[in-house]
Amino acid sequence: MQRFTFPNLGETLYKTVLPNGLSVAVVPRKGFNRKIAYFVTDFGAVHTEFTLNSKAYQVPGGIAHYLEHKMFDMPDMDVSARFASMGASPNAFTSYDVTAYYFNCTDHFEECLELLLQYVSTPYFTEASVEKEQGIISQEIGMNEDSPDTRVFENLVKAMYRVHPVTVPILGSRESIAEITPQLLEACHRAFYRPGNMLLCVVGDVDPEAVAATAERLLPEDTAQVTRVDSWQEEMTCNEPLVRCAMEVAMPMFQLGFKCEPLDKGEEAIRSEVVGELAAEALFGESSALYLRLYEQGLIDSSFGGGFDTLDGLSMLTAYGDSRDPEAVRDAILQEAGQLLKTGIPEETLLRMKRSALGRRIRELDSFDSTAFRVCAYHLSGFDYFRFPEIYSDITEKDLLDFLRRVVTPERCALSIIDPLQS
Repeated sequence: MQRFTFPNLGETLYKTVLPNGLSVAVVPRKGFNRKIAYFVTDFGAVHTEFTLNSKAYQVPGGIAHYLEHKMFDMPDMDVSARFASMGASPNAFTSYDVTAYYFNCTDHFEECLELLLQYVSTPYFTEASVEKEQGIISQEIGMNEDSPDTRVFENLVKAMYRVHPVTVPILGSRESIAEITPQLLEACHRAFYRPGNMLLCVVGDVDPEAVAATAERLLPEDTAQVTRVDSWQEEMTCNEPLVRCAMEVAMPMFQLGFKCEPLDKGEEAIRSEVVGELAAEALFGESSALYLRLYEQGLIDSSFGGGFDTLDGLSMLTAYGDSRDPEAVRDAILQEAGQLLKTGIPEETLLRMKRSALGRRIRELDSFDSTAFRVCAYHLSGFDYFRFPEIYSDITEKDLLDFLRRVVTPERCALSIIDPLQS
């Protein structure tokens, strides 16, 4: 394995690509008992169109999440009970663009790693178990429909996007999951759970070469030919400027989005992400003049936040929270962007924001979970995560102002509001 050192962070990264196509990354943490392993596939809720070995597929919404649920089924083993018997804690999640399986342990790391690799790479779908899962996931869908936090975001992206499949919920719908069959799950597994589309990341006091050897021994050669649709042409205007509904909330809650160009891969994409994050901080971060003004006016409270979000094929600047007048918050953000373009961002303010952002990221390195997740996410973006300090060094005031000028406009803006139910 190749060894990379990052002296300014005190971090070391080992990485390689195995003959079977799997990428492996190991972050040693000497002297710690705790270990964590992430096994991640570059496959999420938005990846519903692909070609596998010359056959085209358009699979139902929610299938990536459905597949995540079914991967814990094995023909001759209770996976969760087996992990528990070794004192390990397994879990998984599906996002819009990735699915991850992981475990934490202090003992029996090698056995836990083998189990992780085995169950995620073993498709086992029966008609009876797939049909049974529909009821379980249907209940999850119902819970999401009753969640204001989920609804406010899902309504926002439907107002913002015309083509991108982010408008389909991660869980799908009751109608879409009813179309899922063992055969479709098998096709998705063959297309996306192949080693060449996956990353194994381990953080802890482990032998990197031994981790790689285990993965090479247990995982098959990557022979599938796959092409997926993950580029969606979107205009930079929104469908609707405002969408609202009523639910059981104490006061109006909102999420505001500004449509940004999708990012590609590699260093330039990460740089654009950092520019977006710093622009959000300059515009409405906790130390900004706008935040203080809105707080003093009673238009926002401690629930207010925001930032720059990305996934395959899109990026957006967002703000959210509770407010008695969300439209006034939106208007104030638009006005403040115009004011910053006139007055500029003082050099000392930009330097402070950079230091603050770097400090937050460095503190995150104390968390094994956060480190593993970040290494995986940035690997899929074509960038070594521990290089993040160098990205901040050359960000300028002009970068932030150009971003605000291009992005924070009424044409790119949509506002989703959840109003309290009328008694």
